[in-house]
Amino acid sequence: MMQGRIAAGLGLLAVLLGAFGAHGLKDLLGHNGTAAIWEKAVFYHFIHAVMLFVLAQLKPVPAVAWWSFLAGILLFSGSLYLLAVTNMLWLGAVTPFGGVAFIVGWTCLIINPPRP
Repeated sequence: MMQGRIAAGLGLLAVLLGAFGAHGLKDLLGHNGTAAIWEKAVFYHFIHAVMLFVLAQLKPVPAVAWWSFLAGILLFSGSLYLLAVTNMLWLGAVTPFGGVAFIVGWTCLIINPPRP
C-alpha cells in the first residue's frame, strides 16, 4: 500500500512540476534556455511515476523494477530539474545514473515479466 501512495504522490508531483515549469518558472527557464530540459525531466518523471503505480498494484510487487524506477526518477529527473533552474551543467553528469536505473527497471520486467 505504501508503494502505491508513493507512486501516486510522485505522479501528483510530476503534474505540479510540469505546471510550475510552464507558468511559475517560465521566465527563469527561458532566460537559462533550459525549458526543454525541464520538460524532459517532467516527461520521464511522469511516465515512471505511472509505472510505479502500476507495479505497486501487483502482488508481489516487482521490487527491483519498482526501486529502480524510483531511483531513476530521483537521479534522472531530479538532476535535470536542478540543472534547469540552476544552469549548473555539472549536474548533467548525474543524469546518466538515473538513465541506467530506468534501464535496469525495464530490463527486470523483460527478464521476469509480472503477472497480475
